[in-house]
Amino acid sequence: MFTGIVQAIGRIEGLMSQSQVLSHPASPYSDAQGLRVHLLWGDLDPSDIAEGDSIAVNGACMTAIAPTDQGCFFDISRESLNRTVGLDKPGPVHLEKALRASDRLGGHIVSGHVDGTARVTGLRSRDESHELLLEVPSSLAMFVTEKGSVSVHGVSLTVNAVSDLNGQTEISINLIPHTWKKTIFSQLAVGDRLNLEVDPLARQVARVLESLINSGRWPTAAGHTLASASAPGSDIPVEGPRA
Repeated sequence: MFTGIVQAIGRIEGLMSQSQVLSHPASPYSDAQGLRVHLLWGDLDPSDIAEGDSIAVNGACMTAIAPTDQGCFFDISRESLNRTVGLDKPGPVHLEKALRASDRLGGHIVSGHVDGTARVTGLRSRDESHELLLEVPSSLAMFVTEKGSVSVHGVSLTVNAVSDLNGQTEISINLIPHTWKKTIFSQLAVGDRLNLEVDPLARQVARVLESLINSGRWPTAAGHTLASASAPGSDIPVEGPRA
């Protein structure tokens, strides 16, 4: 678990296929499978990072392999590669260590399980800050709300506004000077894609409500369920979810 407070900017230094990792001609793995990535810590303090520890890399939870004072390796599956950007080529990355139980939740609860990617549709100066506009995939649009939290490339950010128009959802995010200075967002351009994780609590609530509604167990005003209210001969008034 993480909180979306970037601790350092590291760097992906190199990559190799899993078949190269095994170094065996009969390996069943190919370049279509996952990768092993060489990560450099940058300014991140690695003194308390051990083999098997979790590190958020651009918001994606990865397992540290053979950590040293300089960096580590991590394996990334094809599933993760399909859902993320910025982890399949050399370049700068946001880093955050996993939370301890005693740590402060400076951002919000971030699982490190990237839901998809958002496209940068705008980036402009707003007095001392910068406004970042992102197009959110339709499958994730229902989970973003005004003043709600999202993790963008591993950074906990507050949604200032949500715009739904012509089947597209765009969110506006304010980047304060500190965030601008401590992240790689200053290197963005319109059209770039960023890793997006919606609030996991919103996902869980939506899933529970969907299950209740689909199974007919959504409670009515009289305290009954949709299933009992729709039974033959029932005169119980049926109400759906209220906004």
